[in-house]
Amino acid sequence: MIETQALGKRYGDLVAVDGITFKVEPGQVLGFLGPNGAGKSTTMKMIAGFLAPTSGSAKVCGFDVEQQSLEARRVIGYLPEGAPSYGEMSVRQFLAFIADVRGLGGSTRDKRLDDAIGRLSLEAVLEQPIETLSKGFKRRVGLAQAILHDPRVLILDEPTDGLDPNQKHEVRNLINAMARDKTIIVSTHVLEEVHAVCSRAIIIARGRVLADATPAELEARSRYHQAVSLTATDANAAREVLARIADVASIEVDKQDGRITAFPKPGRSIYAAVNEALKEGDIVVRELALEGGRLDEVFRSITQGADTGEARA
Repeated sequence: MIETQALGKRYGDLVAVDGITFKVEPGQVLGFLGPNGAGKSTTMKMIAGFLAPTSGSAKVCGFDVEQQSLEARRVIGYLPEGAPSYGEMSVRQFLAFIADVRGLGGSTRDKRLDDAIGRLSLEAVLEQPIETLSKGFKRRVGLAQAILHDPRVLILDEPTDGLDPNQKHEVRNLINAMARDKTIIVSTHVLEEVHAVCSRAIIIARGRVLADATPAELEARSRYHQAVSLTATDANAAREVLARIADVASIEVDKQDGRITAFPKPGRSIYAAVNEALKEGDIVVRELALEGGRLDEVFRSITQGADTGEARA
C-alpha cells in the first residue's frame, strides 16, 4: 500500500530526510517515532504529496506521488501536523467543503458526513467556528476530514496531540477499528501510542531509519527485558536474598519509590528463582513483576546513539 525508496529531502545544506526506504502493507499500523526534528513530519508530507522529495520516490496504492499525484491523493486521508483548517468556517461548513473537494455527492455524501461526525463526537460543536474550538476539538475536526472519504490509506501526524485521556482512548479505538481494512502511518513521540495502536514501529533520527521492528521486538532490546522488579516491606533483606541467586547479574534500587529490579545474566530467566528465593527468605512482597522491556529506554539508546554514530537498525 505504501512504499518509499531512498526518499530524501534537502534544504540547501540541511538534510531533513536521508534516503528512507520502507514498505507498509494493508492492515498494518506503522508507528513513526523519533525525537523532534528527526524528519517524521517531512517524510509524511512527501508521502502525502504535500511536499516534493529532493531524491527517491514514494508510492501509495501503486501510484507514484509525484507522477500520479491526483490518483495517489484520492486514496489518502491526511492529518497534517497542527490540523490546519479554515478557522472562520463552522465545523459543519468545513466538513461539507471537504466533502465537495473530495467529490462526494448524493446519499454517499450524507452517509460519510454523518459517519465522520459521529466517530469523532462532533455533534455538539457543528455550528461553532473552528477558530473558537479547543485544541482537542480542532484535532478531532482534522481527523474527521481525514477519514471523510473512507480512504484506503491514512497518514496521521500526531493524531492525539492536545486530546485529554478519554479522547485519546476514543481516537486509539477508532484507529484500531479502521486498521482492519486500511494502511495507516501514525507519527508520534508519545511511546504509549505505540503500545496502543501500532503493529510495527520505525524509529528515525537525523532523517535516517535506525530501527524497524514490532513493539515487542524493540522492547526485547531493552536491558530490562526479562528483568524482575518488586517492592518489599524490607528492601535490604530482599536485596540480600536476590544477591545470592546465581543467575542474577545485578540489582538496582529506584531512589524515589524503593522499587528493586534484578537483572538476569545473558540468556537466563530468573523470575521463578526470584519468586522461590523470596518465599524461602520470608520476604513480604507487595508487588512482583516480570519486565517485558522498556520502550522509552530503547528509544533513548537508539536515538542518542545516532548522535555518536553508534545507532543500529
